[in-house]
Order: sequence, then C-alpha cells, then structure tokens
Amino acid sequence: MLSWNEILLRLALASFLGALIGLERERKHWAAGLRTHMMVCVGACLIMIVSAFGFKDVLGTPDVALDPSRIAAQVISGIGFIGAGTILFSKQGTVHGLTTASGLWTVAAIGLAIGGGLYFAAVATTVAALIILWALQPLEQLYSKKFQQRTLKITSTTDTAFTHHLFSLIEGNGLKIQSFSLQKQGGDITYELKLDFAPNEKLDAFIILLQQESTIQHISWEQ
Repeated sequence: MLSWNEILLRLALASFLGALIGLERERKHWAAGLRTHMMVCVGACLIMIVSAFGFKDVLGTPDVALDPSRIAAQVISGIGFIGAGTILFSKQGTVHGLTTASGLWTVAAIGLAIGGGLYFAAVATTVAALIILWALQPLEQLYSKKFQQRTLKITSTTDTAFTHHLFSLIEGNGLKIQSFSLQKQGGDITYELKLDFAPNEKLDAFIILLQQESTIQHISWEQ
C-alpha cells in the first residue's frame, strides 16, 4: 500500500499539473477553466490509486484476481460526458469547445499517469499540452487564414435573371463558392454565399460591382 506521503504527493502533483492547463483555458473564459481541470486531474489520479492499490486486502483470497486497470479504464470513457458538455454548436454548423474537451481528456490521462506513479510521463504530457494549447496557437491562426471562408449576404429584389448574373460576376472576379443558399421573403431574395478566402482587394472590387446593380438592396459580409 502507498504511504500517506506518496498519496499526498500524487494528489498534489495532479492538482498542480491540472491547474497549469486549466489556467490556459481560464484566460480565454471557456466553460471548463482552472477548477474544472484541477478536479478532473485530481479525481482521475485518485481513481487510479484506488484501482491499483485499493483492493490489495483481498489479494490471496481464493478465486480473486486483481486487475489494476479495471476501474481506471472507465475514466477514459466517462470523461466523455464532461467533454461533451463543453462543446457548443452555433448557427451554420460552427462548433466551439472541441479543444477544451480534448484538453479535459488529456488532463484525465495525466491524472491517471500520476496515480500510477508515472511522474515523468505526466509532466512531459503537461508540457506538450501547454505547447499545443498556447505556443502553437499563433501558427495555427496564421495557417488557417489561407483557408478562411467569407460569408457574403446579398439582398435583392426578386429577379430570376440576377442569380445567373451573380454567378457570372463571382466567376469573373476569380472567387470560388463553397456553399450557396437563398431565401425568399416577400418581394426580396437574400443570397448567402460562402466563399473561399480571397484578398480584401479582390472582395472589395467584387462588392463595388454588386453595388452598381440596381436590384441590390443590401450587402454584408463576415469572416
């Protein structure tokens, strides 16, 4: 059985490493922040300690075998319930919180590693997680800009010929459409176009051409 000092060391280390990752999430005001990550990590650590050492008193009893991974394995599937609660679905199929959910899953694994006495693996994973969550974010944002889509909304009066003309303008300006939808309301039609990333100059030139159309009532775009 583990000594009291060893148990306290493992629980304290789990709380500390969980807090490091939780602080990174806390500064962005995500639902799962400092306390959530600490609780997940220290809870997983305790579960691992119980799974590995909590049933030693029954060892030697006839027909009893100890599987140290039996209870700890349930953390991997059980943490999915907490992770799912951090994932938010917004309009137009946008998903937020996947990184936080994966962070909670990683924190649970760190807690299990500490509970099993794998200190180096736990610390190394914490460092790797902080690099992924914090240090690599600027690189990710720089790379994603190359593939960032623009959503363009155009409201015009009902004119069946304008739809064909709109596609001609898009193709003529070298823009590419990812998705297209339209909605009729009264005597107006609202077009919603998702375009591949294009320089602002090219998009501005396209909007200027649209503004010259007499049937256009309103134009807006967002990233």
